[in-house]
Amino acid sequence: MPRGRYSLHDPHDHTPLGEEHFHCAPGPSGWRYVSQLITPSGDQTGSVDLALDELGRPIRLELHAGGWQVRGAALDGVTWVRTDPSGVHATEGNVGAHAFAAGSPSFLVATSRLLRLTPQSPTTRVRLVLFTDPVLAPRTIDQSWALMKSEAHATDNGPLIVDEYQVNALDTGEQHTVHIAGDVVLAAPGIELEALESPPSTFPTP
Repeated sequence: MPRGRYSLHDPHDHTPLGEEHFHCAPGPSGWRYVSQLITPSGDQTGSVDLALDELGRPIRLELHAGGWQVRGAALDGVTWVRTDPSGVHATEGNVGAHAFAAGSPSFLVATSRLLRLTPQSPTTRVRLVLFTDPVLAPRTIDQSWALMKSEAHATDNGPLIVDEYQVNALDTGEQHTVHIAGDVVLAAPGIELEALESPPSTFPTP
């Protein structure tokens, strides 16, 4: 069960946004990721609880940020309920999308698991519902993903396979690179892996 810490920063001006302390693990029904978000001053500002089925679909999502809460799952596309900090008002949403996205690195792992690309796969388009900080406002986005290469890196625990993805935002044309090993993001825009207590878990080869 990988357990570790990501540092988060603004990908444009590198302003520190805090840290995400996480643990994750595959199981008989898929994969689960749980984390706490910590501000640069050390205060807890939110949390992520994401569970995927064996095909990479989100079977349960719970996000907390700034007093706001989102609960969601893959149902007729993706369906969610967003609750305000007072707990009085709740808004339901449904979009014909493939999965969810947010600032947490877990959603990069989730999308890569859903697509199951190989270096021979064509560039693949995916539609996601993105929950944006600081109030978890939902926005539908379209991306394309391509697995550029998979490389084995020698470690004390044996070879570590690192996948390099090219991700394009189809609305803006912005392009960036994501490096993932198993169920851990090694590097992505605004994300750095700072500590990892055990090796990443591996998923079955597609």
